[in-house]
Amino acid sequence: MKHNLLIGLFISALFFSSCENKQKVDFLVKNAKIYTVDDEFSIAEAFVIEGGRILEIGTASSLTKKYKPYSELDAEGKTILPGLIDAHAHLYNLGLKLSRVDLDGTKSFEAVISRLEEFQAKYPDAEYIIGRGWDQNDWESKDFPTKDTLDHLFPDVPVALTRIDGHAMIVNQTALNKAEIDESTEIFGGEIQKKNGKLTGILIDNPMSAIRSTFPKVDKDAQTKALQSAEEIAISLGLTSLVDAGLDSEVIHLIDTLQQDGDLKLRIYAMLSNNEENIREFLNSGILKTERLNVRSIKVYADGALGSRGAALKQPYSDHDNHFGSMIIDLEDFQTLAKRIHKSEFQMNTHAIGDSANYVVLKTYDDLLKNDSDRRWRVEHAQVMDDSDFSFFDGENIIPSVQPTHATSDMYWAEDRLGKERTQYAYAYQTLLKNAGKVALGTDFPIENVNPFYTFYASVARQDLEEFPEGGFNPNEKLSREETLKGMTIWAAYANFEEEEKGSLEVGKFADFIILDQDPMEVEENKIPKTKVLSTYIDGEKVYELK
Repeated sequence: MKHNLLIGLFISALFFSSCENKQKVDFLVKNAKIYTVDDEFSIAEAFVIEGGRILEIGTASSLTKKYKPYSELDAEGKTILPGLIDAHAHLYNLGLKLSRVDLDGTKSFEAVISRLEEFQAKYPDAEYIIGRGWDQNDWESKDFPTKDTLDHLFPDVPVALTRIDGHAMIVNQTALNKAEIDESTEIFGGEIQKKNGKLTGILIDNPMSAIRSTFPKVDKDAQTKALQSAEEIAISLGLTSLVDAGLDSEVIHLIDTLQQDGDLKLRIYAMLSNNEENIREFLNSGILKTERLNVRSIKVYADGALGSRGAALKQPYSDHDNHFGSMIIDLEDFQTLAKRIHKSEFQMNTHAIGDSANYVVLKTYDDLLKNDSDRRWRVEHAQVMDDSDFSFFDGENIIPSVQPTHATSDMYWAEDRLGKERTQYAYAYQTLLKNAGKVALGTDFPIENVNPFYTFYASVARQDLEEFPEGGFNPNEKLSREETLKGMTIWAAYANFEEEEKGSLEVGKFADFIILDQDPMEVEENKIPKTKVLSTYIDGEKVYELK
């Protein structure tokens, strides 16, 4: 009996000694199917987190022998991905949109009017009615609306309704008066539409700025609410980082303050909007980089959008005689700006939709960067390409940043705009990948739905949520599931100069990850959009849990 007692005491002593020798860590995640997205695209079972970063990856048995976690999570075999990165989005605009008239999904101009009337009934004292989301391509009549009905129903309050793509606007006469726009007004880069010499209320691209300058100022409380409301949506869908593609200095500094105070968790790569005040401030002060904010790029618009026929094409639109779209920045101004940015450490990220705009951007980039290395200037959208221009992309100096759900939204009318031959070189993600070696994938929300699993599905299936068309739109341009996940994680991080700190679950990187209810790498293709995020972690902290 005494002998057995001594053996028991000895074993207990060894156990407690072993526990004391274990390294204390913050968090252990075990029994998961973890897509690390490392260079080998390896799958792991467990990892340890310390100080908000990945300390070690391995098996549950090996890590539990080595570490004593303050807390641990048994994932029970569920799938874990690195936190998803939206490579092109508009977080702040999404937040603003939540407090304005939502016109998404309207199937007629009458439906637009109905929503405006509902909004005015709810907010009778609104000093300006602002909305966004209409798309005449979804209506029985594909023509742009006119302001007549708005003038009749809303004679005393200005109304400004932005098209879903952000590149066209319908306004009433009161809004035109407030912005001092009349039949004689001329603004470069876009169009103030007229019919029989009279304003129709349709503005395309640059003239919209004159309207926006008359909007009521958004105070800091409203800005904060917009950012936090949009963040809540983003993290619930598995985003831990995103690129906000065009912000003013004021909003960027507010984001920095909110993040430093712990009131905003998302990591944000903020592109500066192209205006002199923003550029002068940041080119003088240099890159602003914290663990949650990165400001080292300038967002420039080369042309408009295809849906509003503002994209600059080499040949006329197939559905509009002798109309080529237009550049919305003067060529000399664009090249001068590019040279100015080239002299700095900043990245130039240019919106280019039409093949003419893409050529101008790519040729300008190539002329400036051909003797450089690792500049990573981006072409945002690269939507309609001339076959001869794909070779400009090299993945080191010039990177394509694309949004797969644009292809599945636009496919119903893209061929009408472009004709069959040009359409085969539009939304050409696999061709872009073959030339660049990497593609950064995003959504462009709120133009498209925020859900990154819609992006994933559109990328691999090239179908809408109704599984149309059979086989996919231009199916040779599909990306594989592995390519798609890389485009939403490590390649998106690379496009932001952030691949050493996020985009994969590897030792030393941020412990940003999501737990899913199914494995999007394995489920049937049509089930990918139904993927639910069970929880989202940033720096190893749970910031969202599905209720």
